[in-house]
Amino acid sequence: MKQKEDMNPVLLLVFNFMVSIYSFFSFIPYYIFTWASGPEGALYGSEKERAKRAKAHSVLGLHEGPYRAVKANKGLMISLYPGLDTLPKVFEFAAIRFPHRECLGTREVISEEDEQQSSGKTFKKVVLGDYHWLSYKETLSAASQFGCGLAALGQKPKHNIAIFCETRAEWMLAALACFMQNYPLATFYSTLGGPAIAHGLIETEVTFIITSRKLLETRLKDILVKVPKLQCIIVVDKTPTSWPGYPSGISIYNMADVQRMGGKPENAICERNQPISSDIAVIMYTSGSTGTPKGAMISHSNIIAATTGLAERIPNLSEKDCYIGYLPLAHVLELSAELVCISHGCKIGYSSPLTLSDQSAMIKKGTKGDITVLQPTIMAAVPEIMDRIYKNVMAKVEEMSFVQQTLFTLAYNYKLDQLAKGHSAPLCDKLVFRKVRALLGGRVRVLFSGGAPLSAATQRFMNVCFCCPVGQGYGLTETCGAGTVSEVWDYSSGRVGGPLVCCEIKLKDWVEGGYLHTDKPYPRGEILIGGPNVTMGYYKDRGDQSDFFVDESGQRWFCTGDIGEFHEDGCLKIIDRKKDLVKLQAGEYVSLGKVEAMLKNCPLVDNICAYARSDETFAIAFMVPNQKQLQALADQYEIRGSREELCNNKVMEELVLKVVTEVALAAQLERFEIPRKIHLSPDMWTPEMGLVTDAFKLKRKELEKLYCNDIARMYNGK
Repeated sequence: MKQKEDMNPVLLLVFNFMVSIYSFFSFIPYYIFTWASGPEGALYGSEKERAKRAKAHSVLGLHEGPYRAVKANKGLMISLYPGLDTLPKVFEFAAIRFPHRECLGTREVISEEDEQQSSGKTFKKVVLGDYHWLSYKETLSAASQFGCGLAALGQKPKHNIAIFCETRAEWMLAALACFMQNYPLATFYSTLGGPAIAHGLIETEVTFIITSRKLLETRLKDILVKVPKLQCIIVVDKTPTSWPGYPSGISIYNMADVQRMGGKPENAICERNQPISSDIAVIMYTSGSTGTPKGAMISHSNIIAATTGLAERIPNLSEKDCYIGYLPLAHVLELSAELVCISHGCKIGYSSPLTLSDQSAMIKKGTKGDITVLQPTIMAAVPEIMDRIYKNVMAKVEEMSFVQQTLFTLAYNYKLDQLAKGHSAPLCDKLVFRKVRALLGGRVRVLFSGGAPLSAATQRFMNVCFCCPVGQGYGLTETCGAGTVSEVWDYSSGRVGGPLVCCEIKLKDWVEGGYLHTDKPYPRGEILIGGPNVTMGYYKDRGDQSDFFVDESGQRWFCTGDIGEFHEDGCLKIIDRKKDLVKLQAGEYVSLGKVEAMLKNCPLVDNICAYARSDETFAIAFMVPNQKQLQALADQYEIRGSREELCNNKVMEELVLKVVTEVALAAQLERFEIPRKIHLSPDMWTPEMGLVTDAFKLKRKELEKLYCNDIARMYNGK
């Protein structure tokens, strides 16, 4: 920037104006911005003090732990309410307490139409109406009838039943019915490929499957001959009653027909085989990010303990809250979150990534997205989605005028400073961040992130611009999604909070990686989670059962493979992953996950996969560039071409690598950690392509297969 004395009069005037604005934000009487006396005022007293308090401590005083939440000093919590030790008991208790409260909501589809883009591609667009709701009483009745209908068709208690369906009200309704009838529910991601689905259906020996018409016709139909035990398909949509072209030994029913069947007098009082707490509730198949999906066996007591721990981290959770469900219900994060809401009488409105916002791919222009209509108070998201929101908003900020950008930056930095001091800034919220907050409906009071580490930059952005705390959590399918969640008044970034009240955590030395519980300033090691939320192992002993063990007191533990460190206040930070660590030829260790997390902060990066191998001396990367940033970089150097042509341009590769390297150096990555070569992908990595999971975790093996020729080219110097 020029020195002040060298500026021309116009620039000097603008400079002085900005200084005045900064002074206004900095020195105007403090209470005007914080409204300390109001309900949204400064975090005085208890909340400010709670943010400083210890969240957990080592119960034995040892650096390796086990660490427990302060509230679990006297023992780990196993249930929300005494005696409610199975999911049917919890749901029925909620239905008694909140019979007329809205429970499951689905938005009406008014019309669908095909819209042709300038590129020649055709996209389906929808016009949506209001949400239609089932009350808790109606949901209980519908689930009871559906369960009885399944029994009338021949489904037996303790015999597995599969669900292969998108996230929707019918998914949860079917799950509640299965829990009530003690049918273990085998769940599969709706984006799984045919071989993976067939594998799971054969392994669980299911005779019944619940699915949607779309998935039946596009995914299931071609593999039915490979699943000889399958006898009955329940389609959740309103569909025809006859289904030509399917194997003769398979019956196909509509969900509504099965419900009516269960409501008939002769079937309505079906014999209930109530589960006990140790019975399997869910066999949850993983997304297959590291190979063939394997099923984690989750008992009723496991998931109730997990929801108990998760609920404790949501302040003032009540029947007044509204949750938006759009993440895959076959993922433990979404299932646990929705069961937490149901146990407290919250309403759940269903959505999808394609209809979530006003700008979503399937929303017709002029129609409001689901989140705008529903206006949820609680929301869960995976870091990939939050990173996209962050980059999209910041891209719009860059398009603002110089004055607007400066005002936004000043307000952002001012509020960030206030949050660090334990204060809020409601005037900034109303004047500057109101429109940004409206992107999530305008009423979100708690936003939870899980599934992968959330970058500090994105977390700070969410805290500031969406005017709500971000509770970053850590858990795995094998622990029912429960492990840690940061408290909502803890605005520190890069950490995942302290252990939940349902579990405890140890650190196990990993000598090869150089992580020890004696490390300074913080003890480090592999994270081990123990407690009633740790699942029963993998179905049919698939997977590495040695990851599970039982200690001398009878408590189950799971070895996560993730590396963490415990801070003095009892908060955990994830710093590495054993499977992501690659030893280079010269002996240095490259943490692929760490490299990716740092480089995702680059505006030019939409997604990135670092790659290294032990017979080479450097790392490389495959990258999906941001379209706007890529085009801007190309224009800067007068390079012309389509997105595909730009991605295949060797000069563009070098230019992008230069930008990425600068970001890596600023993030203080070691030289050997920084990718020396890079390949640009013109195509986004989606779950449908099989390159990322439904939670947008990278499938490294699949990416390695796809880019094998590029790997050879980059390492061979061609």
